[in-house]
Amino acid sequence: MAEIAGLGTLAEILVEYTETERALSDPAIHSDQAAARRLGRRFAQLAPIVGLAHELDSVRDDAVAARELAADDASFAVEADELEARIPGLETRLQELLVPKDPNDPKDVILEIKAGEGGDESALFAGDLLRMYLRYAERQGWITEILDDEVTDLGGHKSVTVAVRARTPDQAVWQRLKYEGGVHRVQRVPVTESQGRIHTSAAGVLVMPEAEDVDIEIDPNDLRIDVYRSSGPGGQSVNTTDSAVRITHVPTGTVVAMQNEKSQLQNREAGMRVLRARLLALAEEEAAQVASDARRLQVRTVDRSERIRTYNYAENRIADHRVNFKAYNLDQVLDGALDDVIEALTRYDTEAALAGSEPV
Repeated sequence: MAEIAGLGTLAEILVEYTETERALSDPAIHSDQAAARRLGRRFAQLAPIVGLAHELDSVRDDAVAARELAADDASFAVEADELEARIPGLETRLQELLVPKDPNDPKDVILEIKAGEGGDESALFAGDLLRMYLRYAERQGWITEILDDEVTDLGGHKSVTVAVRARTPDQAVWQRLKYEGGVHRVQRVPVTESQGRIHTSAAGVLVMPEAEDVDIEIDPNDLRIDVYRSSGPGGQSVNTTDSAVRITHVPTGTVVAMQNEKSQLQNREAGMRVLRARLLALAEEEAAQVASDARRLQVRTVDRSERIRTYNYAENRIADHRVNFKAYNLDQVLDGALDDVIEALTRYDTEAALAGSEPV
């Protein structure tokens, strides 16, 4: 029987689906919201596979019955042919669903956008990327929360961190956004350019699955927490109190700084969310390096030298260089119409997994 990563054979999937459905029907489970959420996500992951497996079994049984009836009544032959013609397509779809899955697919996301080469223009482009992802999340019905934002004098974003969460268990945020990590390049005439020349600049996007307490256990003794006075926009209370927080995870040297909120407690909570996500990404990267046959890590760092995507304003063109995707609707993409490029990346990833080659 076919297998799915972390789930086992199809028979095991059917058993787990029944057990998960039974667990979710128990009112006691909902007293632990985190556990209920994990079960809900698991159920949403299993349901399409189980539904398609049942549909395939039903079509096969109906085709056999129709073919038997056709021996006595020729009118059933057409129905048998139609049912048999559906089977290969259903088998292919089931095979695709049984491709080894990224275990982080059901998770929410911490997304960081950082200005890179290009100075003010890069920060303005980072703001355009922020708006694009916020609009895409709005189209998907997701919940967004800006955890930290360092704004420039021209209204650009030197660095911004956003939490993106699903409203319902079937909304797999990481599954859709995991391909966005990397260096994004823009070609356009900057607002600061007086002679109308096209400039090229870049911004980095880092996408991390949001870690839960059960994913990453952090020893409080491993943390160094410093507080300091916030700088930049935010009102008098932000600038005159020690509300900003810098959290250092000493064993790994990972540093998170938060100053967006007015209270030290809120900045600390937001910082811990980002720290857990970064440590989870770090742990997975180390595991992927140890396992030579593991799938390439989808989280890409801002320091990657190669660009993953180019946004050309003069031609209204977007090009994703990993899958040779090209479209001339850049204005719509920047307004949140990301589905086509994400579908191209997902399709390539699925086909690569089926063929046993390296995914995106």
